[in-house]
Parts: sequence; structure tokens; C-alpha cells
Amino acid sequence: MTADPVQLNRLGMAALGKGDTAAALRAFEAAVAADPNAAILWYNLANAHALADDAAAQLKALEAALDRDPYMAHALMARGQLHEKQGRTAEALSDYQRLLAAVDPREQVGPGFAAGLTHARSMVNAANDQLAARLEASLADALATASPAVATRVRHAVEAQLGRRRIHVHQPLALHYPYLPAIQYFEPTLFPWLEQLAAATDVIRAELKALLADGAEGFRPYVDYPPGVPVNQWQQLNHNDAWSARFFYKHGVRDDAMCALCPATAALIDGLPLFDLPGRGPTVFFSLLKPQTVIPPHTGATNIRSIVHLPLIVPDGCWFRVGNDTRPWIEGAPFVFDDTIEHEAHNPTNALRAILILDTWNPHIAVEERPLIARWVTSLDEHNRSLPGFSAA
Repeated sequence: MTADPVQLNRLGMAALGKGDTAAALRAFEAAVAADPNAAILWYNLANAHALADDAAAQLKALEAALDRDPYMAHALMARGQLHEKQGRTAEALSDYQRLLAAVDPREQVGPGFAAGLTHARSMVNAANDQLAARLEASLADALATASPAVATRVRHAVEAQLGRRRIHVHQPLALHYPYLPAIQYFEPTLFPWLEQLAAATDVIRAELKALLADGAEGFRPYVDYPPGVPVNQWQQLNHNDAWSARFFYKHGVRDDAMCALCPATAALIDGLPLFDLPGRGPTVFFSLLKPQTVIPPHTGATNIRSIVHLPLIVPDGCWFRVGNDTRPWIEGAPFVFDDTIEHEAHNPTNALRAILILDTWNPHIAVEERPLIARWVTSLDEHNRSLPGFSAA
């Protein structure tokens, strides 16, 4: 018999096709001896042992295949099926979970493998349902008496463990300040001045409506990339007034003309604890989202700030998502979120949506940290501006 593992594998596959178990075993055993690092040869040997109804040898060969390629989907499926047949449920579930994680759901697979995936998914889902019911019964009393924040965190942890919730983390585009909690929507109690902002809703909305009555002059597309810059998910909104803005402050620069047009709003803004970082903040603006417009999933520049929305004109059906928490905007009900966690906005209605957006410091940054952060960021910006060819665009 040849010593070439490729030729041996061909002989073994031909023997499997004819149902000649003995010949298949001889060929594959010689093949793995010739090339012991080839996972596929061990997998084929396992199939020959399965045909010979030798479960122990089949399992040993499958484990050898997975030692060499831990993500080999066919071997994971075969080992899971063998464990399930033997009544080793926990091991079968582990194999099936690894299998489902290893397979790209978009990949085209044969009908036999697809049926195996469906069975694996069904078994894992059934096990998760059983576990979920047990955990729900075990935690019900404790969750009922816990604070809302603690109860939510525990529920989300359980849902993540069951594969039913994704835990989102900071993904800042520029400055990542370490060791801050990744909180999607902050507790309103961390911002006692939100009540003052909410109380001014009618006044702010009236000034906005006066601007809109003049034809929304001064509003410009919020997304405004120059030519030659990759726009990625912003292609539809770049230079498009479907999402437009008019600023009171932009990166710390005050628009006196805008503030003169909306004096009550400007006075209120100037009394709030805004994100006062030179060259970076505050940023405060009216945001308009036209009918049938989507702001795609994205993340912001830095987690040292938090973003505030004050909904002013909101048709029924508009919604906003941060991480895994989707909420409607409610007129006069401000909220604060971390924009370095993936978020998106939708106006699926036939009417305009309008809100006031402003930034403030992340509430988990101590006041005494802010001067150090300001020095760090200012030094960074000064260095960048000193480089030949620097452009702020």
C-alpha cells in the first residue's frame, strides 16, 4: 500500500463509499500514520470507525481531529451526536454550542449538515429554555425586592449568559478613557438639572418652531464629510439635509447669531453643566430628522462625555436605540446616554422629528479629574496642530 497520505485518503473514501469498512480503516489508519497532523484524516478515520460501530475508537479519532483543528465543524457535530447517543447530554450541548459558534450562518451547506445544525440549535435552545425557567424561578423573589438598577443588571447578565442579549461596550472613535462603566442610558438622578431642562421644553420648542417658520434657514446637513474621506455607513446622509442641525455651540465655539435668535434657550444652556473641554465642547444643537429617515448604527468620539436628548417634536413611531435598549422619544422627557456604545435613530413616520442635543461630562468622571483630562486633550490637540500639513477638516 502506498505511503502517500493523499492517495491513502482517496482509497479510504472509495472504500467508505462501497461500505468496505475494513479497507477504509486500513487506508485511514495508514493515512494518519503518514500525516498525523491532518485533522481531516482523523475525521475520516472516525467515520470509518462509526461505520464499524466502534464508538470508543470513533470518539478517540474525533478528539484527535479536534485537537488539531478545534473549529472543525463536521467533527464537532459528529462528536456532539455521539455524545448525545451515549446519553452524555452536557458534553453534547458543549459540542453543539461550539459548533453553532464556529459556523457562519450565511454559509451554504449541504442538506445533511443543515439538518444537523437545525438539530443542534434546537437542542441548545431547549436547554437554554430549561435553564431560563430554573433561573427565573430561583431569582424571582430577589429581583422583586432589588432596586430597578440592580434588577436590570442581573436580568441582562442572565440573558447574556443564555445568548439572548448582547452586552455592548465602549467603542469610541477617538479618545477612550479607561475604567468607566459601559452604561447605555444613565440614571436621570445623576443629572439633577434634567428637571430644569424638562421644565423649559415649551419655551425651547417655541423658539425652535419660530426658526422652522422661517424655512429652517441656517440648518445644515449634520453629516458633512469632505471629498476623498471614506463615508462608510454615512453614504446616504452625507451632505443630505434628511438629518440636519443648527448649532448653539460646536466643539466649544459659541454661535452668537443663533443664540440671539433663541435667547431663552441660549440662557438656559449657559446655565447647565455642559461638557466644557476647550476645542472639543460643549456642542449644543437642534437636530431635525425628516420623515422616513434612518441614522444608521454608529459610535461617538469619546466616553469622557455623555449625550443629552430633549425631545421637542416627536411623531408617534419614532424610536432610538442604544446598545440593546430601544426606546421612543417622549416630548419633554430628556434622557442621557453614552454615545460610544452603538446607537441608531429612526423616523419611520411622515412627519418631522426635532430634538435638542447637548453634551455633558460623563457622570462617573470625578470633578477633580476634569482639569487633568483637559490638559491631556489640549496637549494632544496642540501637538496635532503643530504637525506639517495638519488640517482640521
